[in-house]
Amino acid sequence: MKTIFFYLLLALCISQSALASDELALNAKQIQALGIVTAALPSKQSGEISGLPAQVVIPPNQLFVISTLLPAMVGQTLVDVGDSVRKGQPIARLQSPALAEVQRGLLQASVQSQLAKENLARDEALWNDGIIAESRYRATKGLALEARAALSERKQMLRLAGMSDAAIAQLQSEHNLSGLLTMTAPISGVVLERLVDAGQRLDAAVPMFKIAKLNPLMLEIQAPLAYARDLKVGATITVPAFAASGKLIAIGRSLTGINQTVLLRAMIQQGTENLRPGQFVEASISVSANGGVQWEIPNSAIARIAGQTVVFVKTPKGFRAQTINVLNEGAQNSVVSGGLKGDEKIAVRGVSTLKASTMGIGGMGGDE
Repeated sequence: MKTIFFYLLLALCISQSALASDELALNAKQIQALGIVTAALPSKQSGEISGLPAQVVIPPNQLFVISTLLPAMVGQTLVDVGDSVRKGQPIARLQSPALAEVQRGLLQASVQSQLAKENLARDEALWNDGIIAESRYRATKGLALEARAALSERKQMLRLAGMSDAAIAQLQSEHNLSGLLTMTAPISGVVLERLVDAGQRLDAAVPMFKIAKLNPLMLEIQAPLAYARDLKVGATITVPAFAASGKLIAIGRSLTGINQTVLLRAMIQQGTENLRPGQFVEASISVSANGGVQWEIPNSAIARIAGQTVVFVKTPKGFRAQTINVLNEGAQNSVVSGGLKGDEKIAVRGVSTLKASTMGIGGMGGDE
């Protein structure tokens, strides 16, 4: 009973002193008895929003899906998930009877193109000598163009099927048909997915591998709408926990989700080896804060009184309520700005007691 009476008397004394001044008068013994703990303001942050949720993604132009346009059977896979590959490195060998048919079509088109080329050279000479009519020369020229186009089409079909230009040239010179096809990596990168196994039969255009270049990487960041006006393309982006950094490259024009957030895209060029596609991280963005200074403080230090957001600053006589602006509210900490110098100590525990004592002072009467 004596303890309860002490706390009631202490609270009454605090309320009476608060009514007399905007400053709450508390001595060291009272502060200790009420469980109030203070901490120094952290280092200043000049124009930075931190703790934004983000996901690591692969830039669209750096992801390749490898497939063949011909029905085939997988004879052998030469790489697996996580392997680094070089451009042109063999990654799988296929067996495809349809490939031999397409190769035969290429050889036929090559012969037809060569004959059409020779006929064109002959008729051009005859036309120049006045032996044949111009109409015959133009007809021969048209046939040569058609034959060249047919040959180009056959080459492109073999490229899409997975044959390299070197293999196509060798086929044209040696005329050896084969149903064996070696698939190669289109870029230097990392195998993200292997979608086939040896012995598996494939239909045309079935995906076999996904290969990606993992430097640079992108971040997709969800930012509150209130920050959009302070963001600029080119702003510095950091992922402090993984020592990665880059630049903001796009600011979304529409809102996503019920949280009304803006989608930001950033290109990460430094520290990409510490990140993984699909990984969730927290990002920080430099903003144009009009020269303002910001601090990241614990949420436990923030109180809301009569529609105002305040922190309680330690003074020689006790505490005073200092109005602040919350710029970014996170799960544990929030970024704030306001009339703080940076050398103050603020209450981080026991804030509810200070809030209760402050209510009723001047224009700050009433709860939030």
